[in-house]
Amino acid sequence: MLKPLFILPALLLFASAPQQPAAPPAQSTIPAEAAHLVNPVKPTPESQARAKKMYGYDCAMCHGANGNGEGDIPDLKPSPKDYTDPAVLKDLSDGEVFYIIKNGKGQMPPDGDRTKPDDIWNMVIFLRSLAKK
Repeated sequence: MLKPLFILPALLLFASAPQQPAAPPAQSTIPAEAAHLVNPVKPTPESQARAKKMYGYDCAMCHGANGNGEGDIPDLKPSPKDYTDPAVLKDLSDGEVFYIIKNGKGQMPPDGDRTKPDDIWNMVIFLRSLAKK
């Protein structure tokens, strides 16, 4: 007989608890102004060596050492892209690739302001070079 007296207040407490706000939706589209950005960087052997080193530290664990999408972290959904396939980046402008690196996409975290814009632009060049090998 007393059980309902204990259960009812507990139910009312949970029912009146504030709901967690929904997480903001992931950025699914790239702004037009970002898509039209042109890469201002001219690659040098030094800048590409730095981009390759940065890729090894920050990207290879998911995207694979050679960019084939077979990194050390299993079961990523969706799977990372295979940058050795020329078709993967052919429909993306440099500005779109820059935007994705800077702002992240899906499970990929953003580089944000921790990476200088010129280094991101060099990474765009480096990623495109993986398909040529």
